[in-house]
Amino acid sequence: MTDFASLWQAARQQPLTWVFLTMLCYRLAIALNRQSGGHALANPVGLGALLLIGVLLATGTDYKQYFEGGKFIQMLLGPATVALAVPLYANLHRLSKVFWPLLISLLLGSLVGIVSSAGVAWVLGLDDILIKSLLSRSVSTPISMGIASEIGGAPELAAVFVIVSGVFGAMLGWPLLSRLRLGQDVVYGFATGMAAHGIGTARAFQRSDTAGAFSGLAMGLNGLVTAILIPLLLRFWH
Repeated sequence: MTDFASLWQAARQQPLTWVFLTMLCYRLAIALNRQSGGHALANPVGLGALLLIGVLLATGTDYKQYFEGGKFIQMLLGPATVALAVPLYANLHRLSKVFWPLLISLLLGSLVGIVSSAGVAWVLGLDDILIKSLLSRSVSTPISMGIASEIGGAPELAAVFVIVSGVFGAMLGWPLLSRLRLGQDVVYGFATGMAAHGIGTARAFQRSDTAGAFSGLAMGLNGLVTAILIPLLLRFWH
């Protein structure tokens, strides 16, 4: 037992240990998702995060130490986002047919996402830092953290809000849109990318390449529009 404890103490100091454990937790989450028949509540990202949190709590590892390895995975967010252009290119013929409806949806959706976040935060009486950290919850993690840093929010809190929004959006998006009879691939994909960014996009690709492509498009454009709108709205607010 002493030998194992000594081995673990040495291993936990290595960044690659946490890369391996992160990937292992995600693979286990995918297996659980498949066992559930792809149930919306068994979202691999949410399950993977819970499993990883359990490991960190059980081993007494703080986030700073974990992130020494986790940052290697974070570096892949940029290339993974750029790679979403490939399926989008394959669906350019569909994009040209729905350009104007999607543009209007993008502008209104981004505005509603920001205003609704601010409204809920204001009703709950949250302080200024929490409000500014919450405003960019509907965009991808790197963009959200950058926006929060620029406007006086807390990037770490912004990342948490993004992940929570993404998990719930990925879980509830398809059941909700199906009930509203808005389950077409283009509509579902674009709405999911707007509301649930990368996590929702991963879910959309499970449905079809078309849904995933339009989800990736919405995620990228929403990040751009949100980064422009938030500073303008804050200037008006103050």
